[in-house]
Amino acid sequence: MSDKIRVLYIDDEDNNLNSFKASLRKDFHIITALNAEEGLAIAEREELHVVIADQRMPGLTGVEFFEQLMLINPDPVRILLTGYSDIASVIDAINKGEVYRFIDKPWNIEQIKNAIKNASEIYFTKKELRDKNERLHKVHSEMNQFVYSLSHELRGPLMSISGVSKLAKMECKDPSILEYFDMIDSATLRLDDFIYKMLDFYRSTKIDNKVSLIKFEEIINQQLVAYKDKWKLEDVNLIVEIQQEEDFYSDDAKIRVILNNLFSNAYKFQKVDAKDKFINLQVTVKDGRALIRIEDNGIGIDQKYHTEVYNLFHRATQRNVGSGLGLYMVKESVIQMGGKIELNSELDEGTVFTIMLPSLTLE
Repeated sequence: MSDKIRVLYIDDEDNNLNSFKASLRKDFHIITALNAEEGLAIAEREELHVVIADQRMPGLTGVEFFEQLMLINPDPVRILLTGYSDIASVIDAINKGEVYRFIDKPWNIEQIKNAIKNASEIYFTKKELRDKNERLHKVHSEMNQFVYSLSHELRGPLMSISGVSKLAKMECKDPSILEYFDMIDSATLRLDDFIYKMLDFYRSTKIDNKVSLIKFEEIINQQLVAYKDKWKLEDVNLIVEIQQEEDFYSDDAKIRVILNNLFSNAYKFQKVDAKDKFINLQVTVKDGRALIRIEDNGIGIDQKYHTEVYNLFHRATQRNVGSGLGLYMVKESVIQMGGKIELNSELDEGTVFTIMLPSLTLE
């Protein structure tokens, strides 16, 4: 195929077609048609970059032709030629045929050349953008599959290691060897937690909202079972208050990301020797919004770190826990759901996170 810009010109006068082709064939690949029907047939089988049509033609007018063309082949950039001053036709061309520009007849060669060149730039820019969007969509889809496949392939062997370790501990009585198995369990638990973090990171930052009906009591009860299996919560006074008397719609996965990371921080950053540890989780759904509040009396966050705690991989403490992803994911999830997050914390006093989320539209 020629590298020249491909132009279709429709006019019901042979002289105009011949003149147009003779004047522009050195610069462009010119295809001509005597009427709208012939032009539509060409548009169905040919790659076209620019289409130029006369307004006054028997059968379909230029505007009507462009309306039909948009159904068959919407990609070429459209130019309308008018041989008379008819503002109504021009407005129709812009509104109905989505015409790039119109040119009065009789046209001059330089004006037509410039119009075609400018129109072709629009065509190729739109095509490049469309191609990039398609590639981006493909990459996004492949990345989804890769992340979930990778997590599955990693967790399978990890759980096997953990299971074998637990069986070995049941049969082994040597304290020094049992200590090695405890180290294996600790390492597998940390790696499993990191895999979950990676999944949560992807859900909270790379995937669009999947809106569904949210029942906070069900979600929190499910999460609490998981928390109690994962952590020793016996020495923490856990207070949970949920008030939801109306339907609320949001992204279930992102809400779990928020709850998991805030609760995890509230537990992990407790004072080690404190006797009165507590975590207070409150959810209130009212007037089309959900207010989530998680309070603890742990080590707190120094005021100088308050603006930095949401940064990727930032840690506000030297305590060797966490990946530095948690609060980043929380804020990203909140932002994607159109909400707000507020932090109140004092060093050695404790921390309160308050999150406001609007109810989303169920698609």
